[in-house]
Amino acid sequence: MAQDNSSRVTEFILLGLSDTQELQVLFFTFFLLAYTMILLGNLLIIVTVRTDPKLSSPMYFLLCNLSFIDICCTTVTAPRVLVALLSGHKAIAFEGCMAQLFFLHFTGSSEMFLLTVMAFDRYTAICRPLHYTAIMARRACWALVTACWAGGFIHSIVQTALMLQLPFCGPNTIHSYFCDVPPVIRLACADTALTEWLMASNSGLISLGCFLVLVASYALILAKVRARVSQGNWKALSTCASHVMAITLFFMPCIFTYLRPAGTLPPSKYVCVIYTILSPMMNPLIYTLRSSEVKESMWRL
Repeated sequence: MAQDNSSRVTEFILLGLSDTQELQVLFFTFFLLAYTMILLGNLLIIVTVRTDPKLSSPMYFLLCNLSFIDICCTTVTAPRVLVALLSGHKAIAFEGCMAQLFFLHFTGSSEMFLLTVMAFDRYTAICRPLHYTAIMARRACWALVTACWAGGFIHSIVQTALMLQLPFCGPNTIHSYFCDVPPVIRLACADTALTEWLMASNSGLISLGCFLVLVASYALILAKVRARVSQGNWKALSTCASHVMAITLFFMPCIFTYLRPAGTLPPSKYVCVIYTILSPMMNPLIYTLRSSEVKESMWRL
């Protein structure tokens, strides 16, 4: 029997990270500082890469796109959290919750695909340097970035469509600070076992698949450079090590969160902080600011 429209949930209550007043002040300060650093750091990278002709290589083109995605991904959740902590208003409309879920997965999965493309770029530059210019031509870079956004859009459409077909007629309290699949699907007034497995297969396998491809690409790079000890190779090895640290920081919490049905374990709202706040905050430091070329361009700018 169809659910009565009058019993349909029209809004959700986001409980946030803590109800303690002192911790809320601490969380507000942390989110404000982190969001400010993400905006300023990534915007500075975008402006630097766009204005300096010396930073026209495919690597910096992809880094510029990564900075843009980080800004978009964090903006989906951080401003809403800051407003809720400042005003105490924790309600979010059903439509707003679904929109937040859609854009979170859109930008998040696009970033996963883009990180995979960046690993391919590094593999090509180090392992096939003579063919690098031909493989990573400007048109090819644009095609790869477009494919990343298209893949993220398709993934997000599937996730949101699976959520919208569920009935929500009972509890409306979300034990998190933003709308995401694991905490929201627990509130559905129906058997969600099949939907949970479909969503885990979608988000979880994308996270795991991209992570394995990234690890494999960096393993190939390591095998290529380990036999040749030179300053350039040690620099490449150091760069790969920092990239592996960055992707581990981003992918492992995503795999833990999405590669299982929502009902098997309670979702951890503190784990979500890692890939929604900490990872975008660390990306400018790990991927870009370690480059002497970028730092020199920033000083000139």
